[in-house]
Amino acid sequence: MNDLTIEGNWNQVKGKLKQKYSELTDDDLTFQEGKEDELYGRLQEKLGKSKDEVKQIIASL
Repeated sequence: MNDLTIEGNWNQVKGKLKQKYSELTDDDLTFQEGKEDELYGRLQEKLGKSKDEVKQIIASL
């Protein structure tokens, strides 16, 4: 999933991530245009996964 697709569907993806990973908060999932790397970094830290794994998780939702 590319960054533009994330932006367009982010509310849906955010809801699914919160269902799958209850430890994620709204602050963890805050998406700001142009700051995708920060989002991936927060998710990597919280989930203990690599950036590629985080991207795969998001793409699978």
